[in-house]
Amino acid sequence: MSELRIAVMGAAGRMGRELVRTVAAAEGCMVAGGTEPAGSKAIGQDIGLLAGLGELGIKVSGDPLEVIANCDAILDFTVPAATIEFAGLAANARIVHVIGTTGLDATHEAAIKAAARHATIVKSGNMSLGVNLLVALTRRVAAALDADFDIEVVEMHHRHKVDAPSGTALMLGEAAATGRKIPLKDHAVRSRDGHTGARRRGDIGFATLRGGNVVGEHTVIFAADGERIELSHKATDRGIFARGAVKAAQWGHGKGPGIFSMSDVLGI
Repeated sequence: MSELRIAVMGAAGRMGRELVRTVAAAEGCMVAGGTEPAGSKAIGQDIGLLAGLGELGIKVSGDPLEVIANCDAILDFTVPAATIEFAGLAANARIVHVIGTTGLDATHEAAIKAAARHATIVKSGNMSLGVNLLVALTRRVAAALDADFDIEVVEMHHRHKVDAPSGTALMLGEAAATGRKIPLKDHAVRSRDGHTGARRRGDIGFATLRGGNVVGEHTVIFAADGERIELSHKATDRGIFARGAVKAAQWGHGKGPGIFSMSDVLGI
């Protein structure tokens, strides 16, 4: 069986370099290419050297169309505008598009849904096994406890993260809302400042912390009078996300078009 040809979008970034290293080390996979936005100093450089692997003989490209035409799957932890461009190209090429990009709005989601008519899209706010188990647990606990238990989602990331709350925090909030059978958009509280009044029963609160080089920490708190339950996950290595993304690409190869989640990949 031939190796799965995987390209990394945003190959020169911190996550991009981690993805390149993980693809290169994965059995049955090969690094087929990588992209950077026009004007990037990384364009034309060897993708292996950028990732600290030594030369792979593959240059970083500024042309995503060329890269996508020569691979079986792309790993995309970039920015929303780039992700929807890549989704359209992946649809035309009928390949797997693994999306770890966060900060997507309704317009981006609609474009991704349209692309999934032809591309195999695996999309998640977090690719780690542990986080996806946390999502499943959050849904079950929220379903088991009534609104006497207030729900708060607390997340912390490194100082360079540009979106808030994190995609993972929103996944956890959505899981809690699903467990409670309520729409998150009507119950989410993303900020508190000044004289806010008492907490509204049934709300799902979000708290966002930024600092240092924290890879990612998430806690879901269920707080009632006299007791509190906390479900937590702490990531200390970006490799967990990269390994999950490669697993998603392998799982999606040959699946056919549609939008899938890491829960589908992991069977949970």
